[in-house]
Amino acid sequence: MFWSSRKQAEYSIGGENAVVHPTAEIGSNVEIGPFTYVGPNCRIGDNCKLHNNVSLLANTVLGENNEIYPGAVVGADPQDKKFEGEDSWVLIGDGNTIRECVTIHLGTRHGGGNTVIGNRNLLMACCHVAHDCILGDGITMANNVLLGGHVVVENNATFGGLAAVHHYATVGESAFIGGMTRISLDVPPYMLVEGSPMKVWSINKVGLRRHGFSPESLEGLKEAHRCLYREGYSRVEAVKILKDRLWDCPEVQNLVNFLDRADQGHKGRARQPSSE
Repeated sequence: MFWSSRKQAEYSIGGENAVVHPTAEIGSNVEIGPFTYVGPNCRIGDNCKLHNNVSLLANTVLGENNEIYPGAVVGADPQDKKFEGEDSWVLIGDGNTIRECVTIHLGTRHGGGNTVIGNRNLLMACCHVAHDCILGDGITMANNVLLGGHVVVENNATFGGLAAVHHYATVGESAFIGGMTRISLDVPPYMLVEGSPMKVWSINKVGLRRHGFSPESLEGLKEAHRCLYREGYSRVEAVKILKDRLWDCPEVQNLVNFLDRADQGHKGRARQPSSE
């Protein structure tokens, strides 16, 4: 439940130097630290904690149990020359941790108007989430990860520090991106990639085990990786083999369908318009 910012007894403001805009709505048991700014049309759900010097500039919705650390800026205008001040939003789910100096920008009309972050994500210090990005749940981004505009990150993906993702790229479910990797193509789900340009090295065995994938699924994905990336088959040949041998494995089906979409997209990015 949200309350008008005028109902100050319902939440804690850290001293007179915090500023909450009259149009902001604040849930119960919210902590707002000193020198923090909550701007127009912001909504903060129950049990959130905003440390000192946090800026929620405008049009930002936080779910419940989020924690935002000093220096973070959420809801700033997009760094997009096509942006003309249209009404757009940042929508953040529940249980996220947003560390120091993270920046998350508003969406644009070209990307549906929303930048979206799901639940239980960890964005470490100095990460950047650009306009119109869509992040799922359970994602970990180490320090200084940079996401270009319109990037999609599927559930449980993990990034090493200083990785950078090209606009319109998609990072597949449970993928692991090594530190300092340059992502210019869609990243296949379940895989470990690294390098500049990126290379698929193996399945993300540690991450998949942590997230409860069955031994049968792990074996199927290992064979799919060998077939696609190690045994010298063309993509068409490898897909035919996988459909013959492993099509009863849902993860292999998801992997093959993901690769098909990427191949049909613009420059290996399924979501990028051909005119971009």
